[in-house]
Amino acid sequence: MLKSLHIENLTVFLKEDLEFGKNLNVIIGENGLGKTHLLKAIYAGIAASADAHFNHLKSPADHHDMDLQSKLSGVFRAESLLNLIHRRKSEHKRRLNTKLTLCYQFDDSKQNFEINVSPLALVVGPGANGREGQVMTELDVPQSFVETRPVFLPTRELLTIYPGFVSLYETTHLPFEETWRDTAILLGAPLAKGEREKRIAELLQPLEKAMGGSLILEESGRFYLQTANTGRIEMHLLAEGLRKLGMIARLIATGALLDKGYLFWDEPESNLNPKIIKTIAKTILQISMTGIQVFVASHSLFLLRELFILQQNEFKELETRCFGLHLVKSRVSVMQGATMEDIGDVAALDEDLLQSERYMDLP
Repeated sequence: MLKSLHIENLTVFLKEDLEFGKNLNVIIGENGLGKTHLLKAIYAGIAASADAHFNHLKSPADHHDMDLQSKLSGVFRAESLLNLIHRRKSEHKRRLNTKLTLCYQFDDSKQNFEINVSPLALVVGPGANGREGQVMTELDVPQSFVETRPVFLPTRELLTIYPGFVSLYETTHLPFEETWRDTAILLGAPLAKGEREKRIAELLQPLEKAMGGSLILEESGRFYLQTANTGRIEMHLLAEGLRKLGMIARLIATGALLDKGYLFWDEPESNLNPKIIKTIAKTILQISMTGIQVFVASHSLFLLRELFILQQNEFKELETRCFGLHLVKSRVSVMQGATMEDIGDVAALDEDLLQSERYMDLP
């Protein structure tokens, strides 16, 4: 489990110390305030550690540390890590003296690590080989690595682009974030077997009910929905909301979201109607209770209320942390606590409440 993340000079964030809950962590804020950036920063560190673990097992002679620099570049799809460094009003000179720091701390302190990214200033004169735009990174490598691959669900579903996507990504420069490639690999993993099948079936039941069938992966690499009445339906013919349900169902069926690990979900409510959002909310809480540490970014009052209602009625033992993002001058400040009452007034949620009041005031 990730206990905390210390951030300095990451995009819109100047300096923050985030303390996470072992079950569910919800990041709330308006568009453009860095919800996805936080998710990606957390994910990139854990994913780089997991990559090092699995690579080390395959080839111990060649892999002795982790490449967090490449993972950050791929996950953010930035041309340079320099672009991730917080920009200030006195832009140029101060930016060259600004250092990006990410410090990850886990329950198991042997997994702790830190990365520092510093810009290299333009150097002129005989023998000079530095140039503006380059960075210097320092990585404090952990003593042991994360042993479970994290799952990142973007706002877009990936089932329809899955056929051939991973091989194309590996051989062609595509303008897609590395999270898409990582998740596509997990979607293609074989189904889990053995003693976990019963628990998987319990988690899948409400999802398959909402979808009207079960998800299958053909040898051709294409996903279909298998229904009792109409047979197989290809993914392209389903509503995007059902495809998103199918994506989470597949990851549960492969065991990627069972027992231990990490789930990152960017705006789960995107393109979903309220009925399906209710199913998603319960699934998030069920997954978090199986030992998966969940990180969700959202500005949906409906989803957040549904999570709160379910927690109060069915998941009282759940440990939750909320993070509210607030714009303060040229940076974003984070308020955090156990409930939404601890994170201040988030404008995106206030607008929903104000609209409800205006509607009720109509004659």
